[in-house]
Amino acid sequence: MGQRSGDPSTPARLAAPDEGIGADELALATRNHGLPLEALRHDVTPPGLHYVLTHYDIPYVPNAGAWRLSVDGQVRVPLDLSLADLLSFPQITTRVTLECAGNGRALLTPRPVSQPWLVEAVGTADWTGVSLRLLLAEAGADPAAVDVVFTGADHGVERGVEQDYQRALPLAVALGDDPQPLVATAMNGAPLPPQHGRPLRLIVPGWYGMAHVKWLRSVTVSDVPFTGFQQTVAYRIRRTADEEGEPVTRIAPRALLVPPGFPDFMSRTRVVRPGPVRLFGRAWSGQAPVSSVEVSTDRGAGWERAVLDPVPDGHRWAWRGWHYDWDPSPGEYGIGARASDTVGCTQPLEQRWNRGGFANNAVRFVRVVCVDDAPSP
Repeated sequence: MGQRSGDPSTPARLAAPDEGIGADELALATRNHGLPLEALRHDVTPPGLHYVLTHYDIPYVPNAGAWRLSVDGQVRVPLDLSLADLLSFPQITTRVTLECAGNGRALLTPRPVSQPWLVEAVGTADWTGVSLRLLLAEAGADPAAVDVVFTGADHGVERGVEQDYQRALPLAVALGDDPQPLVATAMNGAPLPPQHGRPLRLIVPGWYGMAHVKWLRSVTVSDVPFTGFQQTVAYRIRRTADEEGEPVTRIAPRALLVPPGFPDFMSRTRVVRPGPVRLFGRAWSGQAPVSSVEVSTDRGAGWERAVLDPVPDGHRWAWRGWHYDWDPSPGEYGIGARASDTVGCTQPLEQRWNRGGFANNAVRFVRVVCVDDAPSP
């Protein structure tokens, strides 16, 4: 069915071969922001630097104390919980790296027209809240159920479908202990900021960001598979428009480096001086622990092993630091890093294209110029 006059949303599409970023994509980019890569220096990302993707509007919550969370559906005892009720349960804090499923989308050819991420849609925070497993046990979730559906308060229309933002997890994942999903009330030791889901959000360690439903208001245990828009239409890996596709779930391995030296304002080309330079960055994977990081200074022609930082106690689901000592002479370089994990997943050099631009984790190279003298302003 074609678009009708007055329809508020347009079909998904791919950019034409020479089509630049449009005003609609720029409008999304002003609302959503990535992590400045120099902020990879922080073990824990300050909330204002952590990446943000908001599908619709940020709900206005003037009184977090009046917020209610329902746990219902295929349960023995439905729950209606206030924020105070949730804070009365045992609290768990987990350090988790979140990455948007569309990270890297703007680098694809052809480009899916959507939020135009480069590679900065990532962040790591200490999330505090109540174990989802505990809440489902309190409600007496039916062990024969199939999915647990999470509904946020953000409401909009997408590809002609009016909806609340909703996602689901298989019951076994929702009840999991490693990773253990949380209903989070705090970020980095403070109440959730508005853009990060105030007052409640879901945290699913190891999964791409679309699973971490913000402004959470209901948890529904279902005895049938959830078929909502964000589950069966969006967030599927498809190469053609008519295929069912594979669901987007766990984060593929990725390494990023703190850009060395200092930048040119427009191109972001980096400038360094000759002599020892320590390259460092972060690596993560939602599939399995990171096992190695390699660094190339010649745009992928050769690779050298980086030194991995120790895994901080109890932070399996957070990124891991790494460093590599480099001694450049004057010239131009293409510097990149690639991560591998313990189940054998490694970042590719070429993008894995799909229509949504999801879960592509190709190595990103940074142009670096080594000069004897600083360039003129």
